[in-house]
Amino acid sequence: MAGSDVIGYLRQQQERYGSTEEGERWGNMETMYSKRLWHQLTVELLDLVQSPAFATEDRIIKLYENFISDFEHRINPLSLVEIILLAVRQYSDPESSLKLLEKTKEKVKSNDEAEILCRTAIAAINLKTGDHPAAKQTLDEVRVMLDKLPGVTSLHSRFYDTSSSYYQVMGEHASYYREALRYLGCIDLAELSVDAQQQKAFTLGLAALLGEGIYNFGELLMHPILESLRSTDNRWLIDTLYAFNSGDVEAFFILKGCWDSQTDLAANESKLKEKLQLLCLMEMVFTRPAHHRQITFQEISSQAKLPVNKVELLVMKALSNGLVKGSIDEVDSKVHMTWVQPRVMDLKQVSGMKDRLEIWCEDIRKTSLLVENHAHEVLG
Repeated sequence: MAGSDVIGYLRQQQERYGSTEEGERWGNMETMYSKRLWHQLTVELLDLVQSPAFATEDRIIKLYENFISDFEHRINPLSLVEIILLAVRQYSDPESSLKLLEKTKEKVKSNDEAEILCRTAIAAINLKTGDHPAAKQTLDEVRVMLDKLPGVTSLHSRFYDTSSSYYQVMGEHASYYREALRYLGCIDLAELSVDAQQQKAFTLGLAALLGEGIYNFGELLMHPILESLRSTDNRWLIDTLYAFNSGDVEAFFILKGCWDSQTDLAANESKLKEKLQLLCLMEMVFTRPAHHRQITFQEISSQAKLPVNKVELLVMKALSNGLVKGSIDEVDSKVHMTWVQPRVMDLKQVSGMKDRLEIWCEDIRKTSLLVENHAHEVLG
């Protein structure tokens, strides 16, 4: 667009709004444009496109086409993409959105952060239109780029938000759980509305229960987002997660009247029970002192609500999944455990760990006194 056309557009906007504050704003932008004050103009534009007046119709699209496109090469690439992201929301068809984003991606290739943001937006649109292979390919490419950036930025939260949405659509519970937790780790929870918090907490809770290979619930249980469910009809999910985290099989089935109404959980009852029994075994190992980790088949059977003849298979599954380390004594029907997979602990587990540490310290104190009192016998 020629400079004269740009000036004509800006003056047309000034005439439209007259001597109002809005008209004065367009006048200031004309001055900045004429004096080539690109940084100041960019700051003004970022503020302008986020105003409620520009959120309607196609005002940002027109602003881009008639004004910004003339000097976009002068704008900070990341700021340009931020403006473009707001513009593409005003297109009624995703093809137009993708076309503008693809064009912009080529223009900002010299800036990794801008390209990452642009590609993430492209993946989000592909996901929305059902082009899942394209979304996955783009997300995989962006992840490689993102890993090269120092620290955690706002780009990470947008990426993890889109990535978790992809896994949610594809029904990959474990991957969704990990990506959604990463997303929450990159934002201030206050950025989400109460409804959004409740929805995210519910889907995260279901993913934790249904996700293959997810045996660590502590990080979710300690996250404040879970409390958003406390005052809702889905508060049973919090109790169910705590039951799993502590390996409490009995509590899980007491809550069956609640979780049985959730289709995905009801359809996977046998898998959930097996997962809970594995967590029960892990908790039994975790809560025992290191010198007292011989557990009988009968003890495991009683705690895990499992027939004695199926205990050995349960232990073998736990060993093969790397949840515990140890050996099985088939003759005496015992297992000897030497290690349990580390987990993020909830407050109750932390309290239990504190008690065991106090007992251990007391044992060390007694041993020290014993050695001190009888040292002369050894040295003599």
